[in-house]
Amino acid sequence: EVQLVESGGGSVQAGGSLRLSCAVAGFTFDNVGIGWFRQAPGKEREGVSCISRSDGTTYYADSVKGRFTISSDAAKNTIYLQMNSLKPEETAIYYCAAAPDSSCAAAAQGMAIMRSFEYDYWGQGTQVAVSS
Repeated sequence: EVQLVESGGGSVQAGGSLRLSCAVAGFTFDNVGIGWFRQAPGKEREGVSCISRSDGTTYYADSVKGRFTISSDAAKNTIYLQMNSLKPEETAIYYCAAAPDSSCAAAAQGMAIMRSFEYDYWGQGTQVAVSS
């Protein structure tokens, strides 16, 4: 059974940092892309970042470039999202999800954006609250 389990959410003041973790079970992510999405109340789900396991390339939404860093630990089957300089408008539920590696690779190459419908497996989400 494929499972993705997020952790690391919480409350932080503006300018603070959090590190989210996504533990993957049920498959090895050698040939998949793992992405982070977020959804704020009343807003559409937004692709934040993904990492392509085939070549390690990464994608970041423009809004988080320079502040967020995605990384992976193959030995632990875990993907991390380090979030620095957080802003109140980034309060949302953050989800990790898995897609065919080509989805993230295309985004990393600037050929596409992250599209939630391409991601087949999703975690339950972790809440991030940023206060001003």
